[in-house]
Amino acid sequence: MADDASPVAVVTGGAGGIGRALSLRLARDGFAIGVLDRDRAGADATCEAVTQAGGRAVAATADVTDEVQVARAFGDLKARLGPTRVLVNNVGWDVFEPFAKSAPGTWNKIIDVNYRGMLFCTQAALPDVVAAGNQGRIISIGSDAGRVGSFGEAVYSGCKAAIIGFSKALARELARDLVPVNVVCPGPIDTALLKSVGSSEQGAKVVAGMSRAIPFHRLGTPEEIADAVASFASPAAGFITGQVLSVSGGLTMAG
Repeated sequence: MADDASPVAVVTGGAGGIGRALSLRLARDGFAIGVLDRDRAGADATCEAVTQAGGRAVAATADVTDEVQVARAFGDLKARLGPTRVLVNNVGWDVFEPFAKSAPGTWNKIIDVNYRGMLFCTQAALPDVVAAGNQGRIISIGSDAGRVGSFGEAVYSGCKAAIIGFSKALARELARDLVPVNVVCPGPIDTALLKSVGSSEQGAKVVAGMSRAIPFHRLGTPEEIADAVASFASPAAGFITGQVLSVSGGLTMAG
């Protein structure tokens, strides 16, 4: 577990679901955790869970779509924990609806939260991550929707595909600094986000169909995503960069 000299991992969207599982898993591996989320109560609850498990965590409040708030939050976390060694871009948001019925206001929010927010957080963390050399990591949570598309999630799928392309390009840029940059792509995971997608009649049918289509015949868990991220964050993954790992029970087997 973490102490005052522990390396720092910042988890965006850490207030619950996959973010909380990520925070707990990385704390178990000895990281001090910076929990960044606009939901301060949820972020504090994650910190409490980490502390109760024997780890160290502090919360910072920021809307990732606001560049100024992001910069301030990373500065606060650095002052309280130390420089970021591992960044996990986990924030995500979506609305399930056919593209033909969607509105530009919805597109903008999906793009801002899922893609622009990831850019802001990555740039804010980058100097300290690069300074850590081969111990630094940038790990982004993509989605199998970004690899193969997902019905009713056209804009979201586009954003997640953009994260994959961005991460591969950034991996090339940071190769001279020996910093690995990778993406974990969840399939259908039992989270509040998936429950919200399935809240409509049409969405519920799609979620049920996805569950039936998974070769392992079940939804994934947040802890299984956290385990995949932890593998990329470990010292053993220092020679792995520019890669995309699907954690989907075999739902997608694209190259």
